[in-house]
Amino acid sequence: MIQPQPRTSDIVLSAHERVYRGLRQRIMLGQIAPGESLTLRGIGREFDVSMTPAREAINRLVAEGALSMSSSGRVSTPELSNERIEELAALRALIEVELASRALPRAHMALIDRLQTINGTISEMIQARDAVGYIRTNLEFHRTLYLRAQAPAMLAMTETVWLQLGPTMRKLYGRLRRTEAPQYHRLMIAALKAGDEPGLRLAVRSDVTQGLRMLAT
Repeated sequence: MIQPQPRTSDIVLSAHERVYRGLRQRIMLGQIAPGESLTLRGIGREFDVSMTPAREAINRLVAEGALSMSSSGRVSTPELSNERIEELAALRALIEVELASRALPRAHMALIDRLQTINGTISEMIQARDAVGYIRTNLEFHRTLYLRAQAPAMLAMTETVWLQLGPTMRKLYGRLRRTEAPQYHRLMIAALKAGDEPGLRLAVRSDVTQGLRMLAT
């Protein structure tokens, strides 16, 4: 049987999705510094695509707040104001606390063991001074817990906030000078073990806001 040939639009969509996901990952993990400029030509070379999928990926990321575009067409990662950092920290406190609370009734021991393992990896990334590895495993810790909430719309909103904060989180990591995993992760794990919802909510709220507010001072 002869297989139908892919349409040109399907090929472009596939290229666009590849560029979008690649840039999205780099931004969320802080691999692109705040205020760094991006060009269609540079993105096209990096991902080996034409200008059209590169432009579509950029427009999508601009719409999500991960990139900013000036009136002259310059595209860059945003440099967040103190007010914007405070706003995003407040959003994290609202949404992630609710996700954690919803996850608590489904927090079986296998999940808790997984969180402890991830937290150990976070400590290894800190010891290695691997900023991108730290951000990646830190987000993995939170995402692993929040998936148990079975609230995909809230998780998608949370990931959009993480995306907007990616470059800023890299800047924050350099300021924190951590030597071990965040203390609030241990408190979150302890609250999950104890079924302590107020303790869990407090630990999550403290974890997602404390560092960001350091940047706004």
